Amino acid sequence: MFDEREKIALFIDGANLYATSRGLGFDIDYRRMLAHFQSQGYVLRAYYYTALVEDSEYSSIRPLIDWLDYNGYRVVTKPAKEFTDSAGRRKVKGNMDIELAVDAMELSDTVDHFVLFSGDGDFRSLVEALQRRGRKVSVISTLQTNPPMIADDLRRQADHFIELSTLRAEIGRTPAEREARLARRAEAVEAAESDDDY
Repeated sequence: MFDEREKIALFIDGANLYATSRGLGFDIDYRRMLAHFQSQGYVLRAYYYTALVEDSEYSSIRPLIDWLDYNGYRVVTKPAKEFTDSAGRRKVKGNMDIELAVDAMELSDTVDHFVLFSGDGDFRSLVEALQRRGRKVSVISTLQTNPPMIADDLRRQADHFIELSTLRAEIGRTPAEREARLARRAEAVEAAESDDDY
């Protein structure tokens, strides 16, 4: 599926990958992910796309974004849009499809193999356009959740569909790593709260 001579670019739909890995019951280790694909070929770029809620003082995704930015990923963000639905519930919407598609098309003369981490059917046209330019496209998502996280037409269009759960050993956090990270986070919150008491 991968050729070590290929120039590879990773395009990660952050919200979609998060939901998919959660549905499968594991966390992504982005350091291991990058190393895994670097062992498959020459990773020219690794993009991570996400919308951010701007008004919140602390965003749980901010530490991840900062880490990715310093460790080999190009992070593309934009402010999420907030609205109130017909039932009066506050909703947040942040779609990064256009940004991802534009970046992919701009690299289509340079990259041999695009790896898309998303199951969003809206990307079928992008995959088809890249293929018309002679590029190979692998899509990583899952069929193992109910309902499946990948749109059938996107899976059919891709040159290769890679089931995310088959990469768990290569790119997933071990349960011990996850527990240690959660413990560190709880300690940091506790320390911050005790500082506020003074």
